[in-house]
Amino acid sequence: MDVYLRAKRIKLDPRASIGKGGEADVFDLGDGRALKVWKTPDHPDYAGQDAEQRAAEARIERHQDKLRAFPAALPDQVIAPAELATDRSKKRIVGYAMRLVRGAEPLLRYGEPSMRHGGLSAAAVSGVLARLHRTVAAIHDRGVVIGDFNDLNVLVAGGEAFVIDADSFQFGPFLCQVFTERFVDPLLCDPSLPRPVLARPYARESDWYAFAVMVMQSLLCVGPYGGVFRPRSAAARVPESARPLRRITVFDREVRYPKPAIPYCVLPDDLLDALYRVFVKDERGVFPRRLLDALAWTRCPSCGVEHARAACPTCASAAPAAVKSSTVVHGEVLATRLLSTRGVILAASVGAGGLSALVHEGGRFVREDGSVVLSGAPHPAMQFAVQGEATLIGRGGELVVLSPGAAPERIQVDCLGTRPIFAVNARARYWARGGQLLRSGRPGAAALSGEAGSVAMGDVLEGQTMFWVGPRFGLGFYRAGSVSIAFVFDAERPGLKDTVKLPFPGGKLTAATCVFDAGAGRDASGARSRDPSDRARAWLFLAAEQAGRTVHRCVVVREDGEVEAAADGDAGGGSWLGALTGKCAASGFLLSATDSGVVRVEVRGGALVEARQFPGTEPFVTQASRLLVGPEGLFVVDAQAITLLRIS
Repeated sequence: MDVYLRAKRIKLDPRASIGKGGEADVFDLGDGRALKVWKTPDHPDYAGQDAEQRAAEARIERHQDKLRAFPAALPDQVIAPAELATDRSKKRIVGYAMRLVRGAEPLLRYGEPSMRHGGLSAAAVSGVLARLHRTVAAIHDRGVVIGDFNDLNVLVAGGEAFVIDADSFQFGPFLCQVFTERFVDPLLCDPSLPRPVLARPYARESDWYAFAVMVMQSLLCVGPYGGVFRPRSAAARVPESARPLRRITVFDREVRYPKPAIPYCVLPDDLLDALYRVFVKDERGVFPRRLLDALAWTRCPSCGVEHARAACPTCASAAPAAVKSSTVVHGEVLATRLLSTRGVILAASVGAGGLSALVHEGGRFVREDGSVVLSGAPHPAMQFAVQGEATLIGRGGELVVLSPGAAPERIQVDCLGTRPIFAVNARARYWARGGQLLRSGRPGAAALSGEAGSVAMGDVLEGQTMFWVGPRFGLGFYRAGSVSIAFVFDAERPGLKDTVKLPFPGGKLTAATCVFDAGAGRDASGARSRDPSDRARAWLFLAAEQAGRTVHRCVVVREDGEVEAAADGDAGGGSWLGALTGKCAASGFLLSATDSGVVRVEVRGGALVEARQFPGTEPFVTQASRLLVGPEGLFVVDAQAITLLRIS
């Protein structure tokens, strides 16, 4: 498709892609601006989807008048259309150019526990929310309603919040017709349906409702309808998706509060009361900004919890002694605490040498044996890994490898957004740079990691590629504009197989992660087994905003690139697919941590089946736990502890 800005033809180069949503693709124009182009009905992402194709045509038609009437003089924090993009006729609008916000993260990430463990302070979060509050009020002063206000159309950069997707704003006769389940005001929805669906027009009050959801999600890492509803009475049960319509919130006594979430008692009573009145009592109006401005955060010296109260609400008056090792029995489970810290565990792995870990405590980065790697503080933009005695820290476009007795090694890598792109297994390091996937040299080579000893594994799309590596093979993909490519590669030999038919979910992809099993490996003669059931597998987990709700998809891919099975589930709800975190694979099956314990999932006849539950593990895991399998048993890595589980 030809796109024109004034008289200049713009070539849509996939290498310039910086975003792919459910409705549009976004490209970097290279001059401080971005170009948003709406997907047409014939876009590959809509292949075979008649409803999406019709919606795309209607969306483009609707914007022909709306974009020409877009209000001026909105706040600087609104990334508004600056110049209309047209087709060759210069008459039909196909998108628009706008200011580009670089180095930004969606507000969605501020509600992830991993960000808080990685150095994001509660004070920084509340500061962003207070500034966002001023922007919302200023938008309303211009007679505009945001409408589909959610944590994916708020970007945070340099502590400032920017509102994007302005083409969906509501003003004059132009109503906003899209919604996001987690943020749509239930007062605007049909209560007779099994899940929230927008039935009445947005208003300023619904923007403030969505803002209240963001306040709770960002400060507590759980939304008002998080957790799992388990009423004693069978008659009181409702689908998890219907809870907003029944006002069954995390404040309800029969809702199990998510274990990874921050206890809501860390908030002052007046802020908690305001949230309760919005979500339970249906009070609406401008959210009281004074409650955000008045937050005074402090970190408890005993338990390390950040709170905004006069005294720490979560710990005992006396500080507990540090526990290095303890063993308890719970039913069929023998649990041994291997490591405990008042700081945070940043990375862990299990290899031939046993358990490796990186901990930040007392202003230092410390390995499992107590050796200090370096001093300083973690940053949310950092990525960490441990590989034997080596510690890897990535930030921006640089990966630093710290090894005992050796000078730091620095490797330039590509970034996807703010995330440096690299991975490790027991034998090598892998990174993307300049359109290539590279692997470090073999152990014992002149340069294990770096630039001189690197091996080119194959070509990828620069700045757009995500990949992961297991013991035997790796899996990756890139999606940009109309291009969607998935590939596998042998962990040792160069070459990519880029014909993997990966079933991407529709909508905007918001997160992805992957775990691997090793497969059976070799037959009796020592040759690699040809039995497909013995081949190693990758278990890929994808999250997407789809038709107003968050959908999780698990796709199982064999090392030969064949897709073996797939399953979908809604985010939350407590199932093994309710979260992307808490997964590990071993011997052809998946172990998934939930707040109710570990679940075993198997591939059977092309389907993913929950084969067994381990309720005895419930006290020792959460859905955010990192799981690692070793000869000794199952290692559970949480923010402040590592526990070894042996299940009989």
